[in-house]
Amino acid sequence: MPSTFSPVPSGLAASPFAAPFAAQLPRILEIIRESGALVMDHWRKPRNIRLKGRIDLVTETDLAVEAFLKDRLKDVVPGATFMAEESATSRTPQGTCWIIDPIDGTTNFAHSLPFVATSVGLWHEGRVVLGVVNAPVLGECFWAVRGGGAFCNGEPLRVSDREPLEQAVVATGFPYTISEDVDTVLARLRKALVTTRGVRRCGAAAIDLAFVASGRFDAFYEADLKPWDTAAGWLLVEEAGGCVTGFDGAPYDFTNEGILASNGRVHEAMRAVLAL
Repeated sequence: MPSTFSPVPSGLAASPFAAPFAAQLPRILEIIRESGALVMDHWRKPRNIRLKGRIDLVTETDLAVEAFLKDRLKDVVPGATFMAEESATSRTPQGTCWIIDPIDGTTNFAHSLPFVATSVGLWHEGRVVLGVVNAPVLGECFWAVRGGGAFCNGEPLRVSDREPLEQAVVATGFPYTISEDVDTVLARLRKALVTTRGVRRCGAAAIDLAFVASGRFDAFYEADLKPWDTAAGWLLVEEAGGCVTGFDGAPYDFTNEGILASNGRVHEAMRAVLAL
């Protein structure tokens, strides 16, 4: 398997436009590389799965990767707190806070589907300033620092320039509350299917957002996501030149009904699709 990491572009940490903690990026990437090796070790073994809800799964890998990241990252930014999926008691980050999804795409992982990622965002002074989405099975690591651009395996990312919406490929996901919200989900999906070139579903929001940042998808929308699903990918899209809002166009801040991320060119058209 090819390495998922390339050297950090020279001069990034010294850039006057880069966010606080950019200097720690190489260390953060190394820690996340090691967590990816843990994911791959578990990938080759039988899964130990339990239910958190009717269709919401957790595996021993989720727990092991979360524990590993919390242990290793705690000394990178002294005093930073953690909001991690399997142990979070709040969905509102405060101060300086690591926002972690150890395995985004747990259902994919449980079924040996390769769209699996670890998402790590660093929240500071009211915004995400650093984000990493590592997809070890795919062999790709996406990362960004605020003011420093977005990258995949060390290569710079840029959102697509595709428009109009009828030429766009759009990604979406379905909430764990699908049985209660199926009518709303299907109403939006129907509009997306007939107004775009196609709709895709990876089953991992962090990967969907990374694919928007890389220009593979032209837009992504999903309702009822949590901060650990979107923190890192949100920054990736913005640093790659894209746009991220709520469904109604309001600034995205983890409290919106849903997230809409796009290349910017199809954003207003997608807002119309999502309006009910």
